[in-house]
Amino acid sequence: MSRYTGPSWKISRRLGYSISETGRELKKRPFPPGQHGQRRSKLSDYGQQLQEKQKVRYTYGVSEKQFLKTFNEAKNMSGVHGENFIKLLESRLDNVVYRLGFALTRAQARQLVNHGHILVDGKKVDIPSYRLVPGQTVSLKEASANLKVVEQALEAIVLRKEFLSYDETKKAGTFVRYPERSEVLPEIKENLIVEYYNR
Repeated sequence: MSRYTGPSWKISRRLGYSISETGRELKKRPFPPGQHGQRRSKLSDYGQQLQEKQKVRYTYGVSEKQFLKTFNEAKNMSGVHGENFIKLLESRLDNVVYRLGFALTRAQARQLVNHGHILVDGKKVDIPSYRLVPGQTVSLKEASANLKVVEQALEAIVLRKEFLSYDETKKAGTFVRYPERSEVLPEIKENLIVEYYNR
């Protein structure tokens, strides 16, 4: 299955979960889309597992193939499988660009990376799925530092996650460490995703 490019708010309403992590999608109409959206039936165990997987997949904007590949990589790491999985998704370059405030959405962050506006340790990286390791620095190309979309995003940011540090003068951020599980996606039950793939 290819990456979803349709309206994200419709997905959020269908899942009953804000995939932008802002909650704005569900403020006005906190029920599924469609004529019968308010008639919500109870989900089976499989339905709950699938829904949890879809919440995370759409939040990070990855394809099914990438999602499964990352899940299997997390399985080979020491520690809790589900927590390792979330850490690997959080260390993607497009996600860190979004978390640093260079973009308003992860889709916009992915576009910035694809178009060559982002540097990692001073070198251009145009692969959104590039995985950062603690200590690496993410910055904007000098010619891209004054892009209107970047300036708008930086003005809109309220709070950055503690596993990132940011230098305002250089417009550069450092991926200090992998996030603690409590720092990201607190509403997600990653054990249901593990159950979904292990069924």
